[in-house]
Amino acid sequence: SPVSRVVYNGKRSGGPRSPGAGSEIFTPAHEENVRFIYEAWQCVERDLRSQIGSERGLVEEYVEKMPNPSLKAFKPVDLGDLKRRNTQDAKKS
Repeated sequence: SPVSRVVYNGKRSGGPRSPGAGSEIFTPAHEENVRFIYEAWQCVERDLRSQIGSERGLVEEYVEKMPNPSLKAFKPVDLGDLKRRNTQDAKKS
């Protein structure tokens, strides 16, 4: 049977954030990219919500017709958790 993959993990943030005291400094280009992606995702979520109850919409879920067997055991990575662990490890050294 086809494998269905959902990219968005359901966690929400308050939107694009600026760095706090003592954290990384982001360039204006980085901030612009983050804002663009955030706003684009808001459009996707709005389209998904508007599809509820309708047969056909603008957004389609990608489903592989022939899933790669080597990815059968793949587990998604929580990038936020990974960053926290790397930050903690860096403070220990």
